Amino acid sequence: VWHYPDGHKELRLNDVQLPYSTYDRLSEVDPVAIVDNKRLGHVLEVSRQVQRKRDNNRSQSIPSGDEPSRRRHAPSINKPQRSLNEEDMLEAIIKLQGSSEAIFGKR
Repeated sequence: VWHYPDGHKELRLNDVQLPYSTYDRLSEVDPVAIVDNKRLGHVLEVSRQVQRKRDNNRSQSIPSGDEPSRRRHAPSINKPQRSLNEEDMLEAIIKLQGSSEAIFGKR
């Protein structure tokens, strides 16, 4: 990995620049998508509930580049992304079933 003063980074192998793209694994539900896709509103709301439980801290085992290291100060009550499971989904669905009229209105 080549770091430049302007913050630009390149991946190189044998003096050949390699193509790459960044991928954000911690993406969030877009609130506009909930409004635009009214039929998917329930599913998107479940996704939002599960994402609230997720720990949004990036992995500390990988260096952050030129930035200073970030240490965790206190244990989080949220779960790492890979620890979210079916129980978390079911809990979110049950929670939404109890408050569906307040969120989605009467049928």
